[in-house]
Amino acid sequence: MQILVNTDSYIQGGQELSSLVEATVQQALGRFGDRITRVEVHLSDENSLAKEGDNDKRCVMEARAAGLAPITVTDQGATLEQVIDGAADRLAKTLARTVERLADPKGRTSFAGEQS
Repeated sequence: MQILVNTDSYIQGGQELSSLVEATVQQALGRFGDRITRVEVHLSDENSLAKEGDNDKRCVMEARAAGLAPITVTDQGATLEQVIDGAADRLAKTLARTVERLADPKGRTSFAGEQS
């Protein structure tokens, strides 16, 4: 799984931030490792460094899974750590639901008691 980290001009990217993102994504999405080819992470500060405020950090994660359309989630919060964790959790839940639906497209039992 390839993990790409992008930041806007207000967030200081670097090896430490990249390592944090990679560890968080690997932990959250490790079980999907054989299905996911690439995860792109975009970090931004919504109101720049000049202003402080709640929920001004934003993380957009996009996972590209083999045979599926890209899956994108967004999280917003006060710190980079919060938004990275939140987006990784949302992405893991969304991927789990998607994989579950593909495995059992209808997911219900018929009136006769047979799985459809």
